[in-house]
Order: sequence, then C-alpha cells, then structure tokens
Amino acid sequence: MPLRWSPPVELSKKEEFILRGCKKAKLFLFLRQHRHELFDDAFQTELAAMYPARARGKEPIAPALLAMVTLLQAALGFSDEDAVEYAMFELRWQMLLDCLGDEQAPFAQGTLFAFRQRLIAHDMDRRLLERTVELAHKTQGFSAKALRAAFDASPLFGAGRVEDTFNLIGHAARDLIRSVAKRLDIGVDEAARRAGIPVLNGSSIKATLDIDWDDPSAKKGALDRLLSQVRALEKFVESELAADAAQPPISDQLATLRQFITQDTEPDPDGGPTRIKQGVAKERRISVRDGEMRHGRKSKASRVDGYKRHVARDLTSTVILAVAITPANRPEAEATDELLAEIARQQRQLSELQIDRGYLAAPAVASLHADGVPVRCKPFPLRNGGRFTKADFAIDLKAALVTCPEGVIAPIQLGTVTRFPADSCQSCTARERCTISSKGGRSLSIHEHEPLLLELRTRRDTPDGRAALRARVDVEHSLAEIGRSQGGKARYLGARKNLFDLRRHAAVANLFAAARAA
Repeated sequence: MPLRWSPPVELSKKEEFILRGCKKAKLFLFLRQHRHELFDDAFQTELAAMYPARARGKEPIAPALLAMVTLLQAALGFSDEDAVEYAMFELRWQMLLDCLGDEQAPFAQGTLFAFRQRLIAHDMDRRLLERTVELAHKTQGFSAKALRAAFDASPLFGAGRVEDTFNLIGHAARDLIRSVAKRLDIGVDEAARRAGIPVLNGSSIKATLDIDWDDPSAKKGALDRLLSQVRALEKFVESELAADAAQPPISDQLATLRQFITQDTEPDPDGGPTRIKQGVAKERRISVRDGEMRHGRKSKASRVDGYKRHVARDLTSTVILAVAITPANRPEAEATDELLAEIARQQRQLSELQIDRGYLAAPAVASLHADGVPVRCKPFPLRNGGRFTKADFAIDLKAALVTCPEGVIAPIQLGTVTRFPADSCQSCTARERCTISSKGGRSLSIHEHEPLLLELRTRRDTPDGRAALRARVDVEHSLAEIGRSQGGKARYLGARKNLFDLRRHAAVANLFAAARAA
C-alpha cells in the first residue's frame, strides 16, 4: 500500500526562517501549521484505498503529498512541469512538501497525472474539498450542525474549439481517417484517396472546398459535396474495416461524425438532397474535442460556449460547501439536487437557503420550503402589458379563493388555471385594465408551488425582506474568487475533469478563508 505521509508537526529553525520571509503568504503559513490535520490518519487511509494491493514493483508515492501538490497547483495556477520545478528549487514548496534540501523532486509529471486520474475515478476530489470544509470549520470554531447556505452560478467557457457545421463534420471525418490510416498502415492522404474523401487532403475543409462562402447556392453545393464524400468514407470503413468499426476508437469516431450530420443537416424541401438545418438542435454538440460543451446564455446579448459552474457557500463561515458543473444550456435548477446531496453528506442541516431565481424551478427547493426551511430569493417579475398582474389579486391559499381588484371571487387549485366568470368580466368597468379577452373572463395561473412564490413576493415588499436578500452577495464573492483563481476558461475537456478542477479551486478558496480568519 502507498506510504503514509508523516511530515513533522513542529517547526524547524529553517522553516521558521522561511515563514518569517513570507508573512504575507498566509496560505503557506496556514498549510504548514495545519497540514497534519488536513491529512490526518483517517483521510490518508481513504487516499490509500485508491491504490490496489501489490507485492512487488515500485512503491507508490504518499498520496497525501500528491494531494498537497494538487492544492498548490490550483492556488498558483501551475502546470505539472511547474510543480516539479518548484518542488526542486522553491523553499516554500519544499517546506510544505517536507523535502528541504533534496536535490530531486519527490514526484514526476507522470505521477501527478496518474494521481489526478485516481482522484477522479474514486471521487476523492470531493473528499479533498470536504476536508478543507472540515478544517476551516474546526479552525474557525464553527461546530453548529445547522447552516445558512447560498447557491449561485457563473459561466465557464469550454476548452474545446467551437466550430460551424462544415468544420465539425470535416474535423470528425479527419479524426476517423487518421485512425483508418493507422489501422491500414498507410498514409493519411492515401487513406483519404482510397476511401473516396479527397476533400480531407488539404490544409482545411473550407480551403479545399474553395467556394464563395457568401453565395448560398455555392454553400449548398459544397455541403452536398462534403456529405457525399463522407458517405463514401462510411461505406469504406464498413466494408474494409468491419470488425474495427464496432470497436473504439473507430466506433466512437463514426458515432461522432454521424451525430454532427444528424444534428446539423436535414432534407432540403426545395428539391436538393440536404441543407443545413434551420434553427438549433436542443442538445447540439458544438465541439469535436469536447462532446459535453453546449451553447448557453448568460443574457440575451452574452453567449457562453461550454459550462456553468455552481457553488454552494456557507454564509456563516464563508466556506464553499459544494460545487457542480453542468453544460451551459442546462438550467440552474438541474444542479440543485447535486449541491444539496453534497451538503447532506456533510451531515449539515439547512436552516436557510439563499438562491438565484434560476434554482427556484428545482422540486427540491419547494420540498425544503414545505418542510419549513426559509427560502430567500428574488421573485420572478410579474408583467401583463400594463394591465393587472397576479400581485393585484388577493390570493387566499387556506380558503382556496382568489379575489380580483373589483371584488369578484373565484376558486383556485394549485397547478391549474383559474378563470373568472365571463359575464362578470364582460360587464366590469375595469375590464380593459385587466384582460384582452373579447369573450371570456380573466384567467390566472396558479403555480403548483404558489405558496412559495407568494411568500417571496410578500417578503420582497418589506425592508427586512429586501435586506435578507442582500445577504446572498457573499456567494457572488466566492464565485468571483474562484473566477480569479480558475479563470474564465476551462482547463480540461469534459465535465468530470472540470468538476475536479472546480473542486480543487474551491478547496483552495476554503483554505484562504481559514487562513484569513486565523
């Protein structure tokens, strides 16, 4: 089994000298003082369980030491190469890694890569984040089980290249032809010639097609030409490499190529074979290299190509409890269950939930409210073209009745649409200010979670309610801190690897918070 990492707890004279020279580097000081608590025996046992038992071979490096390196890399934005160099020449790194005076780094670049893979495979990056939560609470003196949590999200642009239809299909075909060439032990150009797709034998797909891209008819002809050659490639693979077509990587590359064709093209109603699909497919893949990236929007004018990162923060202790990654096109509500599950793992009981409106649609939020957990959130604005909105109606949930501004009463039921009597609305003097229906009466949609929405609207109209809403700004500070550390663009391809990256940056943010409070 891997070695236990047992660095000394007491400071040596040389370490005292190093720490005196980096008083402003609070993170180094805090980690040196508390590394034995962060990586205690119980946590080191969990880390060691990632490794299989072995009777021979090279002894694995202590995983706790590699976990410390992982945190330092996130704190400073260092690559694996940088980490090896700093472990050899930088005194603060050597102090934290307990290798002062060593001529060689205690790990190699490949070691760090393999360790990250193990962390992800065993979900131990989640435990690393949880350990920083536990340490921060311990050092700050927070022992209460109940917590005030806040959720928020920010965009994370993907690392994969975003391309148009021609380049997506062309690059997917190029990946496939490279695998075909390798399998047949021939050059890529020769493989493309044999497969009947010479369009790949150029500097780029569009350069080889060589058309006026502003001419719609020329563009349509180029698409037909490209798809005709792609079909020839598919037939070639199925006939010449039938066995390989059912096995990775060729099977995966074929599936990717077909995915792009299906999502981006459709039969041409004007008589041609195919045209680029009108509109955008709901789950349109936008990158060859990262199949999980999606188009999303931060606002109508701001598009995000990649992911959303979600953060759950403890408003009392200021630590980040949990994080999540979702494709950019998915609503915030889809991350709610994951964030709540991570909090539940830490055996904390929610006493208050502060959220952005995007999380309101999650069923779990309504369930928490029904269980008596206060939910703080800005209500959705009510608009009706200058006419009466739902806020102008008196809704009595206990009596299951609603009264319009003119005193007409109608029964209500959660999750249904209530309609006032047509005859009452037709003769009402305020009709023009209420409805545009020429024959029927005013209708009012009663949401299935109307009690929660009504409470949010009522609280928003009081000074104390508005003041409580402003407490959520703290989670925005956490997102800003992670944004400065992690950056606005993903470091890795795929949601899971970027979740690892987000977790380690959240862990570092917790260590900084604990260090500032120390």
